[in-house]
Amino acid sequence: MTPSDDSCDVAQWRRHLHAHPELAFEENASADFVVEQLRSFGITSLHRGLATTGVVASLKGRHPGAGSIGLRADMDALPVQEENHFEHRSRHPGKMHACGHDGHTAMLLGAARDLARDPDFAGTVHFIFQPAEEGGGGGKRMVEQGLFDLFPCDSVYALHNWPGLPAGHFAVKPGPIMASADRFDLVVNGKGGHAAMPHRCIDPIPAAAQIVTALQTLVSRRLDPLHTAVLSVTQFHAGDAYNVIPEHAVLRGTLRTFDDGVRETFMARIASLAAQLAAAHGCTAEVSWKEGYCATVNHPAQANKAAQAAISIVGADKVNPACEPSMASEDFSYMLRARPGAYLFIGNGPGESGCTLHNPHYDFNDAILPTGIAFWRALVRQELA
Repeated sequence: MTPSDDSCDVAQWRRHLHAHPELAFEENASADFVVEQLRSFGITSLHRGLATTGVVASLKGRHPGAGSIGLRADMDALPVQEENHFEHRSRHPGKMHACGHDGHTAMLLGAARDLARDPDFAGTVHFIFQPAEEGGGGGKRMVEQGLFDLFPCDSVYALHNWPGLPAGHFAVKPGPIMASADRFDLVVNGKGGHAAMPHRCIDPIPAAAQIVTALQTLVSRRLDPLHTAVLSVTQFHAGDAYNVIPEHAVLRGTLRTFDDGVRETFMARIASLAAQLAAAHGCTAEVSWKEGYCATVNHPAQANKAAQAAISIVGADKVNPACEPSMASEDFSYMLRARPGAYLFIGNGPGESGCTLHNPHYDFNDAILPTGIAFWRALVRQELA
C-alpha cells in the first residue's frame, strides 16, 4: 500500500466518523469502528468500557523497555444541526462533529496503524480513545475509573485541531494552555406584587441589575493584572407579566480562569458581592455553582518534548513553543493532573467561511491528517527511543 493509499484510508475513516456523529457517552458505533480498525492492524490488546464507551489499545515495541506513553483522542460530537451539504455530512439530525473529534480519532488510528506495522521503539504505547469531552467529563471519568492504574503511562499527550492556525503548523506552551470553566446560577429573592404598588413590594430586578454591573468590577478592580479571568453574565430572567413585579430574578453565567486560587477566590467574591448588594435593596441572593473542567496545565518538560517532536516533522518555523493560551476548556486537564504531559494544537487552516470550531459549517481539514499522524509517530519514537 502506498502512502497516498494510506492517506486516503485515513480520510475515509474521518469522513465515516463525521457522517455518524454520537454525543457524550453514546459513542457505541464510534467505539465499534475504532476497535474494528485496531484489530485490522493486528492490535489485540484492547480494553472497552472506561467512561462507558472509552477504548484503550496497547502496543508494545519490538525493543525491550519499561517506558510507556499515552496518546489521547476524543470521539464525541456536539448537539449541533449540521448545515453542510457535502457527501459526508451528518446522517443524524441534531448531531455534528463540529469540533474535529472525527479528525482526532482518525489521526490516532493512523498512528496506531503505522506504529503497529513498524514498532521500532522500546516500551509501550497506550492509544486512548476518550468519550464525552464536550461537557460530559469523559476524561475525568476515565481517570477516576482507573485509566492510569490499568494502563500506566510515564506521560500523556493530546492533540487538537485549531482553525486560524495555518494548516500543519503546531502550537504549544508550558503551563496553562486552556482555562477552567464553571457555570453559576444566581437567584435574587424579593417580594412580588402589583406593578402599580411598588412600595408594597421588594423588587429584585434593580438589585439584580446592580449585581450585573458590579460583577464586572471583580475582574477590573479585584484581580491582579498579571492574572487572568473572564466573568460573563449571559442570562437575566425575571417576571412573566407586564403588570407584576416578580418574586425572583435569576442571573446565569460563566467564570473562566487559569489559576485554581483565582477560581476559588472569585467564587467566594461573587457570592459575597451578590449578597451585600441584594441586602442593600432588601433582597437576598443565593449562588450555586456547576463546576466545569479545571484548567489545562501543561508540564514544562513535556511541552518542550512535544515541541521538539513537532519541529522534527515540520521545522522550527512552523512550531510556536510559546503560544497564547485559550479561554476555552478541555477535560484532558484531568489526565494532566494525574500524569505529566502536554496538550497542543495543530493548525486546521484559516478558519474562514464557517470553518471555526462549534460552527454548523465546520469541517475538519483532511490535508492535515498525515501531519498529525507523523507527529504521533515522531513523539513515540522520541520518547520511547
